[in-house]
Amino acid sequence: MANGLSNIVESGEAERLATGFVFTEGPLWHPDGYLLFVDIRRSQIFRLTPGEEPEIIRENSGESNGMTFDAQGQVVICEMVNRRVTRMESDGSYTPIAETSEGKRINRPNDVVLKSDGSLYFTNPGRDRLDPADVDLQYNSVHRIRPSGEVELIAPFEYPNGIAFSPDESVLYVANTRPGQYIVAYDLNADGDVVGVRHFADMPSEHANNGVPDGMKVDVEGRVYCTGPNGCWVFEPDGTLIGIIELPEYPANCGWGGEDNRTMYFTSNTSVYSLRMKTAGTRIPVV
Repeated sequence: MANGLSNIVESGEAERLATGFVFTEGPLWHPDGYLLFVDIRRSQIFRLTPGEEPEIIRENSGESNGMTFDAQGQVVICEMVNRRVTRMESDGSYTPIAETSEGKRINRPNDVVLKSDGSLYFTNPGRDRLDPADVDLQYNSVHRIRPSGEVELIAPFEYPNGIAFSPDESVLYVANTRPGQYIVAYDLNADGDVVGVRHFADMPSEHANNGVPDGMKVDVEGRVYCTGPNGCWVFEPDGTLIGIIELPEYPANCGWGGEDNRTMYFTSNTSVYSLRMKTAGTRIPVV
C-alpha cells in the first residue's frame, strides 16, 4: 500500500460487512462483541455481530449520529433532530443528558467522545439548518458535559464535526466540515480546559460528493485518522499526512474495535466495512 500506509494497514482490502443503507454513521464497538451504528436518514440504530445480519435496535431515533460510552459503560448518543445528547439505559429507555448549555438550547449535536475523568465532549453544529426562530445559540460550538451533569461551552467553532482525544488526553482534535476543510487541535490542561488552540491539518475537498472532514479516531501511537475526501486520512501526531486509506465508498466515520482493538470499522454511505490495522486504537476509558 502506497504513501506509507503499508506500515499502518494490515488488510489487503476492506471487508464489506453489511450494505443496503442510506447513510451510515456513528460506529461504536461494544465489548460484548458487536458493532453499533446508525442509518441517519432512516433514524435507525443497528447492532451488527460479525458474521450475522444487522438488526435494528431502535427506530425513530431523531437522526442519531455519533455514539460513545459514558464512564459506566452506557451508550451515549447524539440525536441531531431531537437536539439532545442521550444515554441508553439498561431497560431500553433514553435519558437526555444535554439539551441546553448555559440556559440555551443546543443546535444539532453531531459526535461525542469520553475523557477518563468522566466528562463527555461533543460537537454542536447545524445552526444554519434550524428555523431562525428556533435558534438559541448564535454560533456552532464544542461543549463538555461534566460528571456532575453541567453542560458548558468549550469553544465556538465554524462547523464542528468529528472529535477525538490524543492518547494522553492533552489534545482535543475537532474536524471542521465547511466552509473550510481542516482539523483544529485544542491543547488542554490536566482539568480538560482549553489552554491553547492551533491549526493541525488541512483536508481540502473539491465537492461534498467525495467526502468532507468528518469522523475521527486516534491510535495508541498518536496518529489521527479522519474520514474525508476520497477516504480516511491518516496523520502523524505533528499533522504530517501519511496517506489516505481508500475504500469502495467514501466513509463518514470510523471506530476501533475487535478483541484487540486493531480492527477499524468504517461507516461508508450505504455500507459498513472493516480493515485490520497493525497498531491498536485508543480505547474508550470506561471504568
